Amino acid sequence: MGYFTEKTVIITGGGRAKPLEDGSAGSIGYGIAIAFAKEGANLVLTGRNTTKLDEAKEELERLYGIKVLCVQADVNSGTDSEAVVKNVIDLTVKEFGRIDVLINNAQASASGVTLADHTTEQFDLAIYSGLYSAFYYMKACYPYLKETKGSVVNFASGAGLFGNFGQCAYAAAKEGIRGLSRVAATEWGKDGINVNVVCPLAWTSQLEQWKKYNPEAFAANVHMPPMGHFGNSELEIGRVCVQLASPDFKYMSGETLTLEGGMGQRP
Repeated sequence: MGYFTEKTVIITGGGRAKPLEDGSAGSIGYGIAIAFAKEGANLVLTGRNTTKLDEAKEELERLYGIKVLCVQADVNSGTDSEAVVKNVIDLTVKEFGRIDVLINNAQASASGVTLADHTTEQFDLAIYSGLYSAFYYMKACYPYLKETKGSVVNFASGAGLFGNFGQCAYAAAKEGIRGLSRVAATEWGKDGINVNVVCPLAWTSQLEQWKKYNPEAFAANVHMPPMGHFGNSELEIGRVCVQLASPDFKYMSGETLTLEGGMGQRP
């Protein structure tokens, strides 16, 4: 029996990315999924790529004996995104009857593009996939999280905290998520809902690609953490999410946790 047996966890952007060379999870979302699967949680994974979602479902159900519901969902400026999110929540409740944890991890952006060169379309990409997505999912999940005294873990970034070069839209979306989370923590505390923010620095397949195709922007923004390694998506980022969402763990709702190579800081 794990901490989350019989409980339901929604993870946006939870598809199975290409693993890293050492075989570990290649994305933060999938690392989080593995961490909760090991604790017995039933998972709802969303994403744009149905192949990645199908691969995640097959592997997680086979390895950990849990149930996984995958829903293709893309929050963007060209669709009725609130309806897209409502569909995810409706399917979740129909399948599992409850929602205990919401992890807002999904985010797309045009990293490496300077503010002066950023287009409206690129700005919308980041704001909709990140900030609007978190807003819609939090609104839709609220009544169910109130019933279960559940938890929200939102993902922000050092890009917003430190003003990383070439990441204006990404930073704006992530800082918006931090502000949204603090308000939710204030308003929902009376309902027993815990809300926190994680700002991770994990080595992922996406970061590998960014280094390959945007080496100058990578060098300007990504620095080796003091502990000498980047965070592991499952063992450090995912396990932190499990801990923050655990009813046995008392953490001040509304704080920001910055993870740098396994070192937690509260800025």
